[in-house]
Amino acid sequence: MKNQKELDLKKLKKLESEFFSRHDPELLSVLRRSVVGIAGAGGLGSNAAVSLARAGVGKLIIADLDRVYASNLNRQYYFLDQIGQLKVEALLENLKKINPFSQYEVHPVRVTAKNLKKLFSEAEIMVEAFDLASEKSLLINTWLSLFPDRPIIAASGISGFGKNNKLRTRRLGRLYLCGDEESEPGEKVSPMAPRVGIVANMQANLVIELLYKKSILRSKSLP
Repeated sequence: MKNQKELDLKKLKKLESEFFSRHDPELLSVLRRSVVGIAGAGGLGSNAAVSLARAGVGKLIIADLDRVYASNLNRQYYFLDQIGQLKVEALLENLKKINPFSQYEVHPVRVTAKNLKKLFSEAEIMVEAFDLASEKSLLINTWLSLFPDRPIIAASGISGFGKNNKLRTRRLGRLYLCGDEESEPGEKVSPMAPRVGIVANMQANLVIELLYKKSILRSKSLP
């Protein structure tokens, strides 16, 4: 039994090495030590989580109270057999299938001003991935109040299709906004997979950039 466990461990280590073999070693070292929070597990949150898991972020903390519906499958990282499951539990399954070498902490709860600190105290960066403007505003304001030195990456204007050149990232202190900041969901302008995925990956890409820059600054400050 012990020999089998040792053999399985060796196989797992080999697989982990192959999984990250195309990653830059210096960047990977930074990411493996990092903790990122994601508030919301819908179109933005689920896709950003998958990209950050593939990149090798050491730990993801994800919170969302919603369940998977058939209408989510056109843009969110879920599958037909997961309809009805809590999103965070379904997403946890998917993330483990992609990258079992990172840590995942999921919370099937609604994020509020009261529980934000408890849920995400470990997170160095927050990814805002809510649908409602009121929830976005509450998260951003509470996060910046609790953690004024930690960035939060939000999304604004992701609906529709086309207009790639209008998608951008704008910085406002520790707040970063990804999207076109114009297009809002409506009867004729619904969130579609390509644009939602692009903005989710803009958020994930910025997370990686900020983590790396933070590491560089930290190393330069050392004696």
